[in-house]
Amino acid sequence: MLSHGMKQTGSISIHHLQSLVVAILNPWVSIGILLLLAFFGAYMNALSWADLTYVLPATSLGYVLLAVAARFALHEQISILRWLGITLIAGGVGFVAGGEALTPHSHHHEDGSYERNANGDLPAAMGADR
Repeated sequence: MLSHGMKQTGSISIHHLQSLVVAILNPWVSIGILLLLAFFGAYMNALSWADLTYVLPATSLGYVLLAVAARFALHEQISILRWLGITLIAGGVGFVAGGEALTPHSHHHEDGSYERNANGDLPAAMGADR
């Protein structure tokens, strides 16, 4: 959406703030900015319950989806070298996703108790007082 909106708006200059305002007021750019903010919110939420080494490769799947959308929705040309890079990213995501999860998962119950993980331990965030 950002790409589509910026193609409609044209080039902008930091010396002409009016062109920046026109770009931000473009509906496609505004929706793209809102979606980008939603992504970062979801990303921060994912980082609050999983390791960076799990979240980062999983979010890189977005590169594949963006390339496919750019090719078929925006009719952009994507070189063979870029497709190869996208394939490597997708392969890396598959490799990481197939591995063992290192983040312990526990569930907080309404009565204040926690479900123990597979090792029978409480979550590390609970500390020694529980």
